[in-house]
Amino acid sequence: MLANIGLVILFIAFLLSLFATLSSVYGGVKNKNAWVESARNASLLVFPLLSFSIIVLLYSLYVMDFSLAYVYDVSSTAMSPFLRLTALWGGQQGSVLFWAWIMSAFVMIVLLRKWEENRALMPYVITTSMLTTTFFIAVVVFITNPFSKLWYIPGAEDLIKTVFQPVGAVQYFPVDGRGLNPLLRHFGMIGHPPTTYIGFTGFVIPFSFAIAALVTGKSGEDGWIRTTRRWTLLAWIFLSIGLVLGGRWAYDVLGWGGFWGWDPVENAMFMPWLTGTAFLHSVMMTEKRGMLKKWNMILIILTYALTIFGTFITRTGIISSVHAFSKSALGPAFFAFIGITFVSSLTLLFTRWDTLKSEHQLESFTSREAVFVLQNMLFLAIAFAVFWGTVFPLISELITGSKITVGPPYFKKVTGPLFFALILLMGVAPFSSWRKQSLAKVKKVLLTPFLISLGATAVWGYVHRTHPFSIFGLWLVSFVFFAIITEFWRGIRVRMASRGENPLIALFKLFRRNQRRYGGYIIHLGVIMIALGVIGDTYFKQETQGTLKVGEALKIGAYSLRFDGLQGFPGSDGRDIVEAKTMLYKNDQFIRELTPRRDFFVVQQQPVTVAGVYSSLNVDVYTMLVGWETQPTQSVTLKIYVNSLINWVWTGGMVLILGILIAVCPSKKSKRRVTYVMKSNPLYFESFLGD
Repeated sequence: MLANIGLVILFIAFLLSLFATLSSVYGGVKNKNAWVESARNASLLVFPLLSFSIIVLLYSLYVMDFSLAYVYDVSSTAMSPFLRLTALWGGQQGSVLFWAWIMSAFVMIVLLRKWEENRALMPYVITTSMLTTTFFIAVVVFITNPFSKLWYIPGAEDLIKTVFQPVGAVQYFPVDGRGLNPLLRHFGMIGHPPTTYIGFTGFVIPFSFAIAALVTGKSGEDGWIRTTRRWTLLAWIFLSIGLVLGGRWAYDVLGWGGFWGWDPVENAMFMPWLTGTAFLHSVMMTEKRGMLKKWNMILIILTYALTIFGTFITRTGIISSVHAFSKSALGPAFFAFIGITFVSSLTLLFTRWDTLKSEHQLESFTSREAVFVLQNMLFLAIAFAVFWGTVFPLISELITGSKITVGPPYFKKVTGPLFFALILLMGVAPFSSWRKQSLAKVKKVLLTPFLISLGATAVWGYVHRTHPFSIFGLWLVSFVFFAIITEFWRGIRVRMASRGENPLIALFKLFRRNQRRYGGYIIHLGVIMIALGVIGDTYFKQETQGTLKVGEALKIGAYSLRFDGLQGFPGSDGRDIVEAKTMLYKNDQFIRELTPRRDFFVVQQQPVTVAGVYSSLNVDVYTMLVGWETQPTQSVTLKIYVNSLINWVWTGGMVLILGILIAVCPSKKSKRRVTYVMKSNPLYFESFLGD
């Protein structure tokens, strides 16, 4: 009964969302405020209605109402209550509903906070954002409904999953469910999907403001740019966290000893992150110099299209991926929606092209503007390379009839040089000035970090002479690192000389005075740490595999792993566990016991490899149980990876997130401005994301 109420509420939410979309565009075109107000009120109601449907589905998962097909597919009595609740986004139907729910929350926040400030834009902000919301709710209602029930027709082999009772069918009530995909039972997948969805849906808001600015002819003004940047930053924050958590999940669960495999779903997240990052850089030029307005509009449209495309890849299973859901009927609907919105957006952009005139022109190729333009071109080039490699199997199948998959070697060879150039610009950008820059001055400032990085590289090269490309990589990373540290020191030294502050106080005051700038530097330091981890993974990774009897050891580099025995036992969540007991040594010195194992989930008939890992700052020893024999004697086949510098990836991810938090916290300057503006105009409330 409760599930039926949730279904009815879901359908009402769809009708209200559709009404909001149509009435807002009608009110905007006809200049009828009453229709726009009605659209706003309808939009505000969608979130609580979808929230009720979400609560009903969560309750059904919690009490294990297996009469619902979705609950039957993603939960079981062997799962903990917490894991059952996280199964909300563990399957197709629930995840799409979750996507629509988050989208409706963003729309509600926008309409509550920015209504009076951007009143002229709001009819078309509502139209664009609610069009996207309506599409996803429609997908939930008509294609992948989480409130579908299980039906049984006597004599039929398979159960039927549908909302309404088929002719001659009776409702089926299973005793237990199939349970969540074993690969998804990991802390990374508990946090990874929600943060990714928030990132994807968050990008819809800046797109909506951009389209509204184009429609109303206000695209040349700066107000929508400031609002758009803040929402883009918010979406970018969560998408960054989602990328880090997804990498950690892949490293722990997939059992291949790596964190990034250029998988289509990984690429689907990475592409809007790249274009969103490009926008966050180029929008500074619009705010400071009134430049790149056309470019910013293109980036916003492209980022939105890539978020929908990423959802399309993940939800339809059209491209094979370990992350994606199975093939479904969503493909044509998503493909049509992507095509219509993308073509319509570009058409609107080109009709308003002349309104996006830059206020200034590029004056010097050594200026900060030039550096930002080059950075943007590199970001876009990487995004295109990733996009081409991702869709190439579809294109090859369409043209030749056979699917040709592009693997990691393509992505590494194409994007590697582009990333190196991008990192180099990270070191140069802080020392470039707006408008014009003396090349001699830049050389003088960068001389010290350049010489220090050469010294560090010389030591590295002497120790690692067998990897010449890693020498260049380390020089690049160290040069950018010391360049950023030099910029910190310059600011500290000025405050020490002018205000008599000690170094720690001076550093603290630097952050307080310009959190956005120095938080950005911390973000760049996080990227440098991640780059160091990538260098280690690319050039210094070792692996070996061997079959061992009890007492035998497998050597790899300075490490050896001795096999001491095998045991099997039942585990939680309906799994059977086989575990190898091994002892890890380095240079004949005992380090610790490692227990790689294989978990076999009985209901799903699916094995999951759980690695035994020894971690230190500079290396991970990553062991996997590949196979085993118990007769005539115990023996195991083990695979060992020695992953050098891998933990710099996770450390860099945390530093990157720390930098984001610093950058978005309001500074004293922004707080004073917010207080003044609120006193002068109570209807205006500045974003918590700061200036």
